[in-house]
Amino acid sequence: MSQEPKKSIQIQEIIGLKPQHFADLIRTAQLIFDPCSGTVGRSLKIDWGDLGVPVDVVDNLKELGQEYQYASPHIPPEEIWSKLTTESRIWFIENKDNLWRFEEILPALDED
Repeated sequence: MSQEPKKSIQIQEIIGLKPQHFADLIRTAQLIFDPCSGTVGRSLKIDWGDLGVPVDVVDNLKELGQEYQYASPHIPPEEIWSKLTTESRIWFIENKDNLWRFEEILPALDED
């Protein structure tokens, strides 16, 4: 068994990340990938930088959002952690308690 999942879980515990933070991150990634939540005929261009998300983080979260576009946001944290870039990990830790705000701005994928 790889040591990476154990290591990422330890890191999560040390920095105070909880499964809910990861679910919020997945919802945010889904919205960054598709701000219109799959609505046909609708298109939004959002400057994520204006909302506090750096370009490198947007790129990483967009990939994550595409991969988990229609998935439940409750994905094992170690799976998500392993797919985050260093920049995304830092941004995530710094913004973990504010990610829910993106859902307030844009509709969540699972709320039709």
